[in-house]
Amino acid sequence: MISYRTLFRVFLRIGLLSYGGPAAQISLMHRTLVDERRWISETEFLSALSFCMLLPGPEAMQLATWTGWRLKGTIGGLIAGLLFVLPGALVVLALAALYAGLEQVPLVAALFSGVQAAVVAVVLQAVIRLSRRALKSWAHRSAAVLAFVALAGFARPFPAVIGAAGLYGYLTTQGIPATLSGPRPWAATGRAVVVWGLVWLLPLAALVAITPGFYAEVALFFSKLAVVTFGGAYAVLAWMSQAVVVDKGWLTAPQMMDALGMAETTPGPLILVTEFVAYLAGYQKDGWVGGLWAALITLWMTFAPCFLWIFAAGPWLERLTLMPRLSGALGYISAAVVGVIAHLSLWFAAHVIFGQIGRIDFGPIHAIWPQITSVRPLPTVLVLASAYLLLRRLWALPWVLALAAIGSAIGVWL
Repeated sequence: MISYRTLFRVFLRIGLLSYGGPAAQISLMHRTLVDERRWISETEFLSALSFCMLLPGPEAMQLATWTGWRLKGTIGGLIAGLLFVLPGALVVLALAALYAGLEQVPLVAALFSGVQAAVVAVVLQAVIRLSRRALKSWAHRSAAVLAFVALAGFARPFPAVIGAAGLYGYLTTQGIPATLSGPRPWAATGRAVVVWGLVWLLPLAALVAITPGFYAEVALFFSKLAVVTFGGAYAVLAWMSQAVVVDKGWLTAPQMMDALGMAETTPGPLILVTEFVAYLAGYQKDGWVGGLWAALITLWMTFAPCFLWIFAAGPWLERLTLMPRLSGALGYISAAVVGVIAHLSLWFAAHVIFGQIGRIDFGPIHAIWPQITSVRPLPTVLVLASAYLLLRRLWALPWVLALAAIGSAIGVWL
C-alpha cells in the first residue's frame, strides 16, 4: 500500500525536477512511476497519456493528477497535481516580481533582449518537434497549413480554428468503438462536475460580481483560456500573446517574449507563463499587491479546471481511449496546432527582428507587415545563432538562453 507521505515525497521530487517542457516531464514521470516505482503499468501510463492529450490544459500536469487519483483517490490526485505545479509557480512568481522591479535597468533590458531572440528559436524548435509527430498524412499537413493561413492571413479566432480541426477529424474518422462491460460511472462523474465546477466557477462569479473591472477581466480571460488549451501551451500562446498585447494592452510584445523565456527555464508546466503575464499586468495597474492578486487569480482559473477534467473524466479513461472518432479529432487538433505554433513563431520573429510592425487590412485579409527598412542587426544575428545552436548543435536550452542574453548585453555595451 502506498502511503500519502510516500506519494507526497515522490511527486515533490517530480515537481522540483520537471524542467524541459512536456516531453521531458512525461519522460521523468515514466521513469519514476513505471520503471522505478512500478506503481502503474506501461499500458496504463500510455492510455492515461492519450487520455490527457484529449483534454484541454497541460497534459503533463494532468497525467500527474490522474496518477495520484488512480493510486490514492481524490486526495492523491490533489497531492500529485499541486506538487507538480507549486514549485514552478513559486519560482515564476519570484522571477516576475524581480523582473517587474528591474525591467527598466539598462543591463537587464539588454539581457532580456537576447532572451527574446532565443525564444524565437525555441518556438521554431517546438514547431519542428510537433510536426514530426502530428503531420502523419497529407490531410494532417493540409490542416496545419490551413490553420496557419487562417491565423496569419485572416486573423481568425484561435478557438474557432482548433474547434474546426477537431470537428473535421471527428466527422471523417471511421471505426467502431470497442465495447466494455460493466456499469458506466455516471455518479462519480456527476459528483466531480458539481464539486469541482463550484470550486472553479464560484470564485469567478464572486470576482465578477464584487470587483468588476480589471481583476474580473483577468479571471474571465484565463478561465476561457483554460477551456481552449488543446495541444499544449504553445498552441494557445499565439492567441494569448495577441490578446494581452494587441487587444487588452496589458503587456508589450517584448514583455510577452520575456515571459515565455522565463517560463522555459523554470520547473513545472509551460502554461505557468500565464502567471507571469498576470503578475506584470497587475503590477502595472496596482504595484506588487496588484501583481500578486492577479497572479493568484490566474493560477486558480488556469489549474482548477484541470482537476475538474481529471476527476470527472478519469473514470471513463478506458472508454474514451477506445473511441476512434475522439482519436481522429485529437489527430487533426494536433495537426492544426503545428500551424498555430508556426504562426506564433512568425509573430515573435517579426517583433524581435524588426523595429516597426505595420498591418495589412484588405477585405477579409488581416495580417502583420514588418517595415523591411527597420531590421535590427543584433537581434537578427542572435535569432540565427540561437536557432543554429538549438536545432543543429543540439545545445541545452538554458545554455542557449544564457549565451543569447550575454551576447545581447555585450552588443549593446559595444
